[in-house]
Amino acid sequence: MSDCCKVESGEAGSPTHCPECGRSGREVERITVKAMLRPQALARLSAPEHRFCATASCPVVYFGRGEVFRRADVLVPVFQKEPSGNRTVCYCFAVTEEDVRREVGASGRATSADRITELVKAGRCACEVRNPQGSCCLGNIALVAKSAAAEATAV
Repeated sequence: MSDCCKVESGEAGSPTHCPECGRSGREVERITVKAMLRPQALARLSAPEHRFCATASCPVVYFGRGEVFRRADVLVPVFQKEPSGNRTVCYCFAVTEEDVRREVGASGRATSADRITELVKAGRCACEVRNPQGSCCLGNIALVAKSAAAEATAV
């Protein structure tokens, strides 16, 4: 896809597991954390490296050495932390969960994934500064599409 989805390996000694839920976190670039934090939280930012906690039930979004940022510290609702409904799935191109479900209902697939893929290929994504997870949303689109398809066949 694009370089925005690539993250360099972490510094030795940086925590790899969320201090709240204990699950492994995914490395995110510092620019992502800086772009996502509210001003009061950004003023506390000191750790050089952070990880993203994707656990839905955990209030922690980012953590680093001696540092934790929670949902309330982040400027936008985080897809993984919000209840299913009309969550934002693609932060770069404003695709919502409802959009994906509607596409799956109408055509049997998430057509927005094709559009997003083309825009990514054209270099127009800004995942590292718009998406709280700091990487491409296409995996999240696929999750929502799979859920919508399963719900449609269960009816």
